[in-house]
Amino acid sequence: MNTLLKAAAGFLMNPVKRGLLLLVLMGFFVAGEFMVSGLVRRTFVFYSIQNGETTVEERMLRRSSSGETDIRRYVEEALLGPVSPDSAPLFPRDTRLVSFMYRDGVVYAGLSEGAVLPPPEGGDVYRNFVTLYRGIRRNFPRVRDVRLFAAGKEAFFEDFRRMFSEENMN
Repeated sequence: MNTLLKAAAGFLMNPVKRGLLLLVLMGFFVAGEFMVSGLVRRTFVFYSIQNGETTVEERMLRRSSSGETDIRRYVEEALLGPVSPDSAPLFPRDTRLVSFMYRDGVVYAGLSEGAVLPPPEGGDVYRNFVTLYRGIRRNFPRVRDVRLFAAGKEAFFEDFRRMFSEENMN
């Protein structure tokens, strides 16, 4: 036991080894906290206010035991808009998720009627729906299809289906 304590003391006396040990312990702590907290990284796409170029934000969202809940949380976060003040929201700020369902690989998301209006910061309604559609598909590979509704009417569904099938051919 005495030799073990002497070896540990000798190891800790070396500043490089001590720093490396602290770094490893901190890594284990962070990894453990990440595993316990259940956070997962999700990618959000918005547009720059100045020139309309694509901007990407990554956010950590709490993972649940339900895939439907995870996707619903993603859609709600996307509707909240960007964190960056230089980016524009996809939909007007008062747009809400009215209904949501995930069945047999298909997402059904009903948005309030404000979704069909361009945001005050500018933007194209069709492009914003496409961005939300692609964001759901990118972040949740198990989703086969996304059907977006605004004020009870399906939004551009045939265009989305055609666009997605053309992307898979290329």
